[in-house]
Amino acid sequence: MTEILPDALRRLYTAPGEYIDSDHPAVQDFARAAVPAQATDREKASLLYKAVRDGVRYNPYVDTSAPETFRASDVLAAGQGYCVGKAALYTAVCRVHGIPARVGFADVKNHLTTEKLRQSMGTDIFSWHGFTEVFVDGAWRKATPTFNDTLCAKLGVAPLDFDGHSDALLHPFDGAGRTYMQYVNDHGTYHDVPAKFIMREMARDYAQMQGEDLSGRDMEKEAAEG
Repeated sequence: MTEILPDALRRLYTAPGEYIDSDHPAVQDFARAAVPAQATDREKASLLYKAVRDGVRYNPYVDTSAPETFRASDVLAAGQGYCVGKAALYTAVCRVHGIPARVGFADVKNHLTTEKLRQSMGTDIFSWHGFTEVFVDGAWRKATPTFNDTLCAKLGVAPLDFDGHSDALLHPFDGAGRTYMQYVNDHGTYHDVPAKFIMREMARDYAQMQGEDLSGRDMEKEAAEG
């Protein structure tokens, strides 16, 4: 069943935010370069997803006390980010093309993170994992552009694809059939990233990690080293 999105909500979810800064020139240039102008919204949503997934490397060793970690334009400039920043960027580039988009959050249990990351975090629960919902073909579609293709290869999983129609959340199993990711708790969807709140949550949930020197740490390198 298709849904009609009210005009007020369409305006809300296509407008720029403080962190989903779809009005930033670099974000707009990136969004327009990624898709042909004549593409359908479904095609655009799929192509933009892949551009963010593989064009920005996933690295969880970011400073979650810094606002730029959560801002789309800053993540694009850095060329790397973690799940929330990449979700913000994907949401932003969809809005550039007039596709309603919003960020969603959930706690997820990650069974195949690197051992070094697990030790730093002190848990295999990723609090406030960020993903994106796009409104295409009369419904909200969920997509997670978190893990880039080269990282997936090192972790032994296929990259998660999004066709612009079927939900694309994190893999439930890895390439060997082992449990990979589980969604534990849904935190809902938002027009913009609630960055100040998430900063406080990260400081509370990962206090051990907050005191570490994360400079130079890279998950893809750790995955390659086993």
